[in-house]
Amino acid sequence: MGWNSRRAALWERIPGGLDGRRMLSVAFVDRTGSGLWEAVSVLYFTYVAGLSLAQIGTLVAASGAVGIAGAPIGGRIADRLPLTRVLVAFQVLRAIAAFALLTTDNFALLLLFASMGSFGDRSANVLTKLYAARIAGADRVRYQAVSRTVANAGWAVGGLAAAGALAVGSAGAYQWLLACNAVSFLGSALITALCAEPETPSRAVAKSGDPAAQLKSANPWRDRRYLAFVATETVLFLDDAVFKIGLPLWIVHATDAPHGLVPLLMVLNNVMVVGLQVPLARWGATTPKARQLLLPLSGVFAFAGVAIAASAAHGAALATVFLVTAAAAFTLAEILHATISWELSIALAPDHAQGAYLGVHGLAQSVQRSVGPLAVTAAIATGPAGWLTFGTAIAGTCLVQHRMVGRSLGRTALSVPSVTLSEH
Repeated sequence: MGWNSRRAALWERIPGGLDGRRMLSVAFVDRTGSGLWEAVSVLYFTYVAGLSLAQIGTLVAASGAVGIAGAPIGGRIADRLPLTRVLVAFQVLRAIAAFALLTTDNFALLLLFASMGSFGDRSANVLTKLYAARIAGADRVRYQAVSRTVANAGWAVGGLAAAGALAVGSAGAYQWLLACNAVSFLGSALITALCAEPETPSRAVAKSGDPAAQLKSANPWRDRRYLAFVATETVLFLDDAVFKIGLPLWIVHATDAPHGLVPLLMVLNNVMVVGLQVPLARWGATTPKARQLLLPLSGVFAFAGVAIAASAAHGAALATVFLVTAAAAFTLAEILHATISWELSIALAPDHAQGAYLGVHGLAQSVQRSVGPLAVTAAIATGPAGWLTFGTAIAGTCLVQHRMVGRSLGRTALSVPSVTLSEH
């Protein structure tokens, strides 16, 4: 069998059939556009919109805070309305917000449009995962791994294109990148509109005619065990802040490594995710496996903390070796946690309220975007001991989550029959 035939066969085996493949196209188009914009957003607001440093900081922080509400609100709506239509609506909202940024340099309006885009972004992110959960069935972990791989590839393509535009450095180049980002959202909306509406567990419960199931209360805000799970997830997502803020600042201010190592570590992260996310997903393909994977994940986080602390050693070569080791370890932790997080966030949620629960789970990443920079800068300020504490704290959280999830799953098994998407 030739390469093209093997590639076609792999494409045909994507969980979810044609709609699953279409949603992978959405992930690629969406992330390509985001890769274009994220690389130049600060430069656009500086050189095109003419905002001050303080204004840019306020805009990013405030719009991010508004975005936090997008995940739970979007998830709640998706439990009540057709998922594909809701997802299309949020993608169109993102496109409108991006185009609107091109129309003004007024700070108040820019803040409004950026907040609209942030809200739509967090909502669309949760709804895309919810769609995957509903169409992939028993293969939901593998599908999410493939989706994450495709999304990272799209991000890399967008980042490379943005790098070319940065070489031009003109206001027109920045505006074209923002316009292309908006077009990517419209493209995502068009592809999503072609997808069939998946079966909604809440509607299946209603059709079953089981009064007890229909009356069952499923409010994630009153589910203390799930809220505690989300709180631990916020800590485990801190690896994101390590790559965006921690490693660059640490390399520049506390090591003898060359500054040019910073982008190379980002490339290493992206290549590892693209190459390993799908193969390693089988380690957490079921709920028990995902829970058990928290134990080795704890060790990986602890090792990563040790490696980055050791990079403070004198000598560029030695520092580089430890930094590459730390980046690889944090990336491996990111890959493993993505698999664990995806499976457990679904397994711990009632089938008839998956949207609401996944929306609350989405808060973990949103809150981490605010807390993460503070955590890594505190580690940097403390020196090697700070990174040892950082790694140990996350490792300990893995163990706490392992025990907590075991209790939650045990309680579910004793109280009501556990019905997951893999059994549909």
